[in-house]
Amino acid sequence: MRIAKPGCIEVAFSGSLASIPLDAQFTVPAKGITAIFGPPGCGQTTVARCIAGLEHLPTGFCAIDGEVWQDESTFRPPNLRLIGYVFQQPTLFPRLSVRRILLQGAPKSNRALIEFDDLVELLGLAPLLERSPSHLSGGERQRVAIGRALLSQPRLLVIEEPLASHHRDILPFIERLHEKLTVPIIYISHDMADIERFADHLVMMNHGTVTAAGPLHVLQSDPALPLAARRDAAVSLDAVVGGYDGRYGLLILRLKGARLLVPGTPLTPGVRQRLCIAATDVSIAREAPRASSILNVFPARIKASLPFGAAEITLVLALEAGGSGTQILARITRRSFDALGLSDGLDVFAEIARISLVVVCEPPVHAMAASMPERDAGQASAAG
Repeated sequence: MRIAKPGCIEVAFSGSLASIPLDAQFTVPAKGITAIFGPPGCGQTTVARCIAGLEHLPTGFCAIDGEVWQDESTFRPPNLRLIGYVFQQPTLFPRLSVRRILLQGAPKSNRALIEFDDLVELLGLAPLLERSPSHLSGGERQRVAIGRALLSQPRLLVIEEPLASHHRDILPFIERLHEKLTVPIIYISHDMADIERFADHLVMMNHGTVTAAGPLHVLQSDPALPLAARRDAAVSLDAVVGGYDGRYGLLILRLKGARLLVPGTPLTPGVRQRLCIAATDVSIAREAPRASSILNVFPARIKASLPFGAAEITLVLALEAGGSGTQILARITRRSFDALGLSDGLDVFAEIARISLVVVCEPPVHAMAASMPERDAGQASAAG
């Protein structure tokens, strides 16, 4: 009998549902956001429904933080799994107000993931509490569904990717959930740009099969996976704020093997800051430049190289002398690769010309019923 591991989400489903084969096995930490990514029809939603108990594969295994929900002798029905599931198009009781919808499923227990008033503030629901679902936009309905799921005090929250028309309203709130709450989240998405904003772990699927699973930045820089071969290949990293250079307006960010200087506003030392480094913003030098406008230059080792079209090559670089630090990508021409005499295992210098800081966006003003100007969602670019 398989033993569940505390601190992990463990999934193993194999078989066929509605004549669709499924071979999904992965283990990820029971914290942060795990994104399940793949093309439409790859089986992501089926895996999520199996985790929730809405689909049943008799040979499956599912355990959350050491608690077995399904194995060869156990199948816990959906109503006994402490899971909040937010569908792409949620169904809300049409005759109830938002307040009553939120409170209806909230259990009376001492174990509170989040209190009602805190949830209303977190999701910007105050202006909606007395409305009925028929008077809500699609994005507002999704926020109410997320609130209802959270008030059920789940051990796991599953969110299907919002419809394209709702993205702008929903993503800032998912970022806030990630920042404020400890409940693990599984996010089903076909959009890597969304995943790069807030996911910690990634599960990749294709044709019903899990092809890779692990920390997001590790899979992004794996030369054996297709993410490194994208035209817009990039690595998402979580740095720690180490200070601020007020004279030059530079944030000091620390990664394993690097101390980054990035234009920006002051942040509290010690907080986490998501950043993104695109392969096309990294160049290579054989020797440390004596004078350069680029602020972020680090010793690195070439871990792997792979062709990108006829004229370019993607390099996987590990920062720090000896290549023991954080991995990033570089996209250079084949001519430069040959002219510099580059090869796998060679020690070089990585010159990072631009770093994008991912802004944890404030929700849209209309959602928060605030009077302050709205800030756009997205990334703040910082040239080095």
